[in-house]
This record gives sequence, structure tokens and C-alpha cells, in this order.
Amino acid sequence: MALTGIQIAKLERALDKQYKALLEEVRDALEKSENQQYIELIDRVPADLADQATGDALADLNLAIIDRHVREMRDIEASSARMADGGYGSCVDCGADIGYERLLAYPTAKRCISCQRQHEKTYAHSGNPTL
Repeated sequence: MALTGIQIAKLERALDKQYKALLEEVRDALEKSENQQYIELIDRVPADLADQATGDALADLNLAIIDRHVREMRDIEASSARMADGGYGSCVDCGADIGYERLLAYPTAKRCISCQRQHEKTYAHSGNPTL
């Protein structure tokens, strides 16, 4: 069953709210990208290897969080584009309707449950290095 105008409006508000929250978090993280903890550790004289490693780990963690937020923002932008072109709420793989409950829980969903399960089975290990 296709989404109603009221449902789409509710989902659009949720996406907008989520986008603004992520944008604020990214801004805050970038402002703090001076990595105060890293600077404090490095400014110690002499800085030992453990301090440097901890500082590097904190910097990497900060960048990973920013990267995750930016990916989520791109997903929201893609969902907004699908709303504009009328494709929102339709599975990108099979074309079936994505349930309203699923979209409420995960507004950027682009696949129905069935196709998402198949996608996860198919690509579950892609990008994960193995020994």
C-alpha cells in the first residue's frame, strides 16, 4: 500500500530533524577536530609512545564518527530526493512498497524487508578483510 500524504509529511519531518541533528554533531566534531585530547597528550614533554598512540586513536575515532554522520546525511539527502521524484517508499530492488512501520523505524530505508535481508546475506562480508 502506497504511503499517504500525511505519512510522507511525518517521515519528511523526521528526516529533516535527523539531518539537522547530524549536521550539528558534525559541526561540533569539526570544531573540536583540533583534537584537544591529542594536543594535550602531544604537548607533554617528553611525549611517550603510549601517549602518541592514544592521541592517534582519539583522532581516528573522531574522524570515524564524522565519516559515519556524513554517510547518514547523504542517505537522508538521497531519501529526500526520492521523495521529490516520487520514488520514496518503493524498494530499489523489486519495486514493492516499503512498509510504513519500517520507514518510521528507519526513514532512509531503500529496500523492503525481503530485499534487505537478501542484500545483507549477499554483501555481509564485503569490505571486511579476512586473514
